Amino acid sequence: MSKEVSVWTDNRFWQRSAAWVTGFASILLIWLTFDTSGQIAMGTDSDLQNKITKRVPAPTVINYKVTYEMSDKRGHEVPVIGEKEKFFGRDDYSEKEAADLLHLGKLASQAKNCMNCHTLLGNGAYYAPDLTKAWLDPAWGESGSMMALTGKNSKEEAMAEFLMHPSKYPTHERMMPNLGITEDEAKGLVAFLKHMASIDTNGFPRNFGRMEGAIHGK
Repeated sequence: MSKEVSVWTDNRFWQRSAAWVTGFASILLIWLTFDTSGQIAMGTDSDLQNKITKRVPAPTVINYKVTYEMSDKRGHEVPVIGEKEKFFGRDDYSEKEAADLLHLGKLASQAKNCMNCHTLLGNGAYYAPDLTKAWLDPAWGESGSMMALTGKNSKEEAMAEFLMHPSKYPTHERMMPNLGITEDEAKGLVAFLKHMASIDTNGFPRNFGRMEGAIHGK
């Protein structure tokens, strides 16, 4: 008379189970890879012109007004791309011009080691303010203090001036050091910050929306 063997001690059962789990996990991973690639793929200028929302807009988003507004459907704040607005006196940057400007800003942020003190898209240090939505900080807006403090007439000019001469404008007990940022690098960095603020980060950083004036900001 043969002895019954429990399925839980049957090596064949565990081998088949492992094969099924591995196969399912592989398929799921492939699907998630393609889905994520689609989600993070950068949009085009045509998308912006046709008001098609992408999680990562085209570099030419610098030609448009970007605000941060509460979405009742999603339960957190989302970037909203509006009408054309001037950026350093222009609202007609081509895709190449905008991409080159953003590339310069990205390289400058790396060369100046911004993440040694700041956080960008969740990466970096926490010594200085998070820069993910810095472009939307109301302190740089028309009703904020930085335009008057720097003597500039626009948000982007005020930000560039501050980046080039931070020691002239002490705004925080942890003062930003003078990093020798050139005028071109400052312009690129501001473009990089504006583009980063337009990226849909699922409401990250979570506490930014609580900043007075950040929602429906100017």
